[in-house]
Amino acid sequence: MMPMPPDALETLQQVNHNLRSALIRLRPEQKHCSTIRPQDFAGLLSEILRAAECLRRPSPHSEAAVALKKESLEYLGNLEKLKHFLPGLHGNLLAEKLRLETAQTHVAAAAAWARTSKKTL
Repeated sequence: MMPMPPDALETLQQVNHNLRSALIRLRPEQKHCSTIRPQDFAGLLSEILRAAECLRRPSPHSEAAVALKKESLEYLGNLEKLKHFLPGLHGNLLAEKLRLETAQTHVAAAAAWARTSKKTL
């Protein structure tokens, strides 16, 4: 078997750190989605791809294997957390989109009314 590059454990540790941060930042109880950006989801995908690359490599036969196994289990736990709260977050984002579209329609109607009222004066 090929030995695992020495940075695989470090990479998986970084991925877990970044996923933990994202789980806090994108917390499911957040009702206002205005702070969530498309880059947040691109970042999640990037981290998942980085971890997938590490996990595809053969496992080392040493003390590093124990540490890597621990990080792998934490990574799987982070994925489970994402799996459970992303659907709720998606629902919140859809609700926010509908709220913004409704507000935009209201503003457009008010602007049209104001233009019409101005012409009749």
